[in-house]
Parts: sequence; structure tokens; C-alpha cells
Amino acid sequence: MVDHFFTKLIELAPEAVVKDTEIVAKLSKDYYWYSPILEKDLAGKQAEYVIVPETEKILKDTLQLAVEEKIPVTLRGAGTGNYGQAVPMTGGLVVDLSKLNKVIEIGDGFVKVQAGMRIRELEKQISNTGQELTIYPSTFVKATIGGFIAGGSGGIGSVTWGNLWDGNVLSAKVLTMEEDIQELIIEGEELMDYIHSYGTTGIITEVTIPIKPVTSWVQELISFTHLQEAFQFSKQIAQDNSLKKRLVSVCEDPIPSFFRPLKKIVTNKDQHLVLIEIAEQDHGRLVEIAHTHNGISIHTVEAEFYRKGIGISDFTWNHTTLWALKADKSWTYLQNFFSLESVLSQIAQIKERFGDEVLIHVEWLRDRGKLIPAGLPLVKYQSKERLYEIIDFFNEIGASVNDPHTYLLGAGGWNLQLESIAKKKKENDPFKLLNQEKLPAYDLIKDYL
Repeated sequence: MVDHFFTKLIELAPEAVVKDTEIVAKLSKDYYWYSPILEKDLAGKQAEYVIVPETEKILKDTLQLAVEEKIPVTLRGAGTGNYGQAVPMTGGLVVDLSKLNKVIEIGDGFVKVQAGMRIRELEKQISNTGQELTIYPSTFVKATIGGFIAGGSGGIGSVTWGNLWDGNVLSAKVLTMEEDIQELIIEGEELMDYIHSYGTTGIITEVTIPIKPVTSWVQELISFTHLQEAFQFSKQIAQDNSLKKRLVSVCEDPIPSFFRPLKKIVTNKDQHLVLIEIAEQDHGRLVEIAHTHNGISIHTVEAEFYRKGIGISDFTWNHTTLWALKADKSWTYLQNFFSLESVLSQIAQIKERFGDEVLIHVEWLRDRGKLIPAGLPLVKYQSKERLYEIIDFFNEIGASVNDPHTYLLGAGGWNLQLESIAKKKKENDPFKLLNQEKLPAYDLIKDYL
């Protein structure tokens, strides 16, 4: 039996169509295996077709063909998402944008770039102009900028510059999936329907993001005997606006023992670590403040060695979880917001209830201007029931969880404008072809469809 759609794809762009079934399977997955629940729920989900367009014309023609044939479409960048953002739930076509990877313009305070550009390569190019990114994920080496904007939220830099929706996207070029493909330029508040929406409302092909004058960053590991002292120190650094920083992260013992490349540095037991990136001119003051909290500097990466070899940020954000999984596959994680006012009490309650079943990992960030101790705690997985018992306890004590064990957009607790996203999807994707089954259950958004 001749596959009509596949034949048309080959006629359209023979070099761009993936024919190897193993590669098709690989490009149908992302890093959802961080979650034992998603690993089970998403097993076997696979596209029938994959295309890797090298030009926008091929991309547009492919999307037009998918609309005409009513083929589901799922977009991907590098597939580094953790929630199944790039997994095709109903088969169909996966469109890999990683070859649309050109920098279009670098200006004073901004860069315009195609969505498939890898973030590390992007920062290399803008560094030649004496500028750098505001925020980026710990998957900096592999992730694409379009994938980060469509599927991410924050990362290194967020302690100062906030999350994606805090002015870290200036504009985007988006293709719709209407009967005739349209090209839109999205700016201002309208961006909220596209940031962290998993590509359900349109296909981001270009983005313009802010960039800042380059800073000489020093990376620091500071060790503490007591978790409370480590946290109080991190809070003081995060709150002090006179200190210029890119990263403030706290890892409870024994999390640092999972960081195999640091095993010659983290040599003692009972070491709680604070991992920091700070401006070179503020480094001396940082170490002085650490001493007042009984912290000891155990490793410094001077500014001249920044980006030369493995960095401190490679052990933070969800890379912390990755190192834990490399050490023991039974670890998984949560995402939560602690209360700034009662975070120490919340941590104490968690430790009293769960002990070493839950290990504390905090990333300081700003969200809509507010400084927040955001948790990425490690959890020793026993069962789905036990995991949700832990989640319920977090929520009960006010340490609200954004559940990373669901593929449903917003169902994990992110403060998203789902009503507006649903309306925009109906407008831009009237045949409901984009990233099917990622919006919450019909009854939650039916009034907006």
C-alpha cells in the first residue's frame, strides 16, 4: 500500500525527510524519562513521519501539506524537555527545527535568531559583540532557543533577570496552521500565548531576545556543615541587589556526592553546597559574607576560565537531577515554589516527614519581579501513590508544586493563561493538528473553545 502523505513529503523535500525508522523513533522522544510516571505513560508514542527542513520555504510547504492532509504535527528542537513536550501523542509528523539555526541580526541589546539555533552557539556568537544572554537552561549545550522558549521557563540568570515571560522574549515570528498558513509577528502581551505553550498555538520560527553587556563571571562552590546556614547565606546573596549574580543554587548533602566530575573537590561527608556565579568585582565580598555564615570556599573557577571545560552551572537546575539519575536511577524530582517568608519552616517540615527520601535542592529566581526560592527537590521514587502523597504534603504546607510528572500543559500547576492559550489555539490551529492531547482535559477549557 502506497503511503500518500509520505510520497508527497518525499516529492517536497527528499533530503529533509527522515527514512531511518530508528532515527524516527529517536526524534519522537525527549527527556521525559526523568519521570518514572511519564516514562511509562509515553512509552511507544511515535511519529509516522519526521522531517528536518533546512529552509523556511520547506517548513511552510510541509505545514501546508499537513493541513491539507489533516496530519497531526509536533515540533521539536533538541528534545531536551522533561515533560514530553516534543512527544507526538497521536503519531503523525514530527518537524525538527534544528537546521533552521542562523543568527539573523545582533544589535545593541538584542539578537534575532532562527528557532533551531543551539543556545551555546548563540552565546558564542553574541559574545563577539561584547554581549551575553540574560537567561538560559542547564541544557545550554544541546537546547535550541526556540525549544527553550516554547517548552522551558527559566534557568541560569533567572535570579537576576526572571523567567521567560519577564521580558526575556521581545518578539517572535510564528506560523499558523490555518487552511492557508499565515506568518505572524508576535510582540508584547500576545507573546504569553506562545511562551511555554509547547507549540500548541503556533510554530515559532524566529525569536528576538534581549542580551546584556558581557560580565566577567567567577564560579564558586561554598561548603556548609548545616543546611540552614547554607540556605541563609544563599538567601542573603540572592536578596542583595548590589551583588551582580547569574546563579545561586543550594544542594543538600548527599546531593554533591552525585557530581562525579567534582569528586576530588567534594571530598567530605556532610557537605551542603551553595553553587554561585558572581561578577568578578563582587567575588571577594561574596567569600567574606560566606565566612559570616560559617561557609568555606572549596572551589573557585576564575573568570578567565569561564566556559572552558565543565562549569558550576552544569550541576544546577535540572542537571542536578541528571547527576542523581546517573548515580541511582530510582531518583526523580519535583518542582515547587517555597514561601520566601516561611521557607526554612517548610524545609524543616519536609525533612521531619520524609527524611532522606526527599533531598532539598533550591534555585533562587525572580518570577514576575518577585524573588522566590524555587525547589527542584530530589525524591527517591517508590510508587506513583507515594510520589503524590509527597506532592500533597508540599501543597498542604504552602510549598506549591508544579507537577513535572504530567505531559498536560498547565496541569502541573504553572501559572499559565490557559483560557487565552485555548482561544489562540482555536484561532491559529482550527483543525487541532498542533501537538495534540497536550492541552488539559476538555472540560477544563471547553468554555474557551
